[in-house]
Amino acid sequence: MALLRVTSPHAHGPMSTPKVMRQVLLATLPGVLVLTHFFGFGTLVNILWGGLLAVALESLALKLRGRSPGFYLKDCSALVTAVLLGIALPPYAPWWLVAVGIASAILLAKHLYGGLGYNPFNPAMVGYVVLLISFPVQMTAWAPPRGVGEVPGLLEALLACFAPASYDGVTQATPLDVLKQNNSLLIGDLWKDNPLFGRWGGAGWEWANIAFLAGGLWLLYRRIFTWHAPVAFLAALALMAALIYDGGSSASGGSPLFHLLSGATMFGAFFIVTDPVTSAVSVRGRLVYGALIGLLVYVIRVWGNYPDAVAFAVLIMNFAAPFIDHYTQPRTYGHKTGGTR
Repeated sequence: MALLRVTSPHAHGPMSTPKVMRQVLLATLPGVLVLTHFFGFGTLVNILWGGLLAVALESLALKLRGRSPGFYLKDCSALVTAVLLGIALPPYAPWWLVAVGIASAILLAKHLYGGLGYNPFNPAMVGYVVLLISFPVQMTAWAPPRGVGEVPGLLEALLACFAPASYDGVTQATPLDVLKQNNSLLIGDLWKDNPLFGRWGGAGWEWANIAFLAGGLWLLYRRIFTWHAPVAFLAALALMAALIYDGGSSASGGSPLFHLLSGATMFGAFFIVTDPVTSAVSVRGRLVYGALIGLLVYVIRVWGNYPDAVAFAVLIMNFAAPFIDHYTQPRTYGHKTGGTR
């Protein structure tokens, strides 16, 4: 009798890489729309310009590596990287800043290591950190949100990107920046006297975080990833803020709710920390991985040099992901201890 020769794995599901990537792109829509409402069209311009660059550079890298661009572009991974980086960048970034970030993400962080599935570091976060270290002035030039200042229109957004010398925009510190630099006002007075702070977090930022939370919960519902890493990240961040919060003195690092709804917290928790390539893969490993990122985010925000630390925390833990997986392997059937060591 002839046996059917089929290699493992034998289980097949309805999900594929292109389908997962499209689900992620769809889940970013609520956050992008809220950012556009509060900060104008700059984020959309970042995404569109970055997306074109990402597809072009992905095609170039694939041709240089002797691969078929038509086949590999279908996985939408380059577009996802561009969208995530475009969201993370200030809304009115000049064209060259977006170009340097996309090139760093696609060429340096992705194809230098062999392409999708082989990159040890999150490409979007590599691009962001390269820009933050190299061009700190441009990377901290955030426009004031709606209700605090005038929101530029589409023409201003295009000028800021492609003719930055002719665009005279207004920028200011983010709520995390303001809180970090505060050394004289009580939190209550700072909140009352500065319109940049909203009801729970930063004005505009809190609603963007809620929108990214909604998109992340939808991805959880679709089983694109498991809850372990994002929940551990948010729980560790909130726990650190609760333990150290002193009630609102001038030296306070901020309340748990402020940290959860300011900066890139929810965006990082559901769209960055959950990257299946660069994160831990075991269940216990994801819990440890997410919790350590939350711990690092709080430490860097409050005591470090950067007010929003998601990118640095993620890249540091990308280093540690293989180590975490090594020591959190599930127990092998028939063995008393985990792994096969």
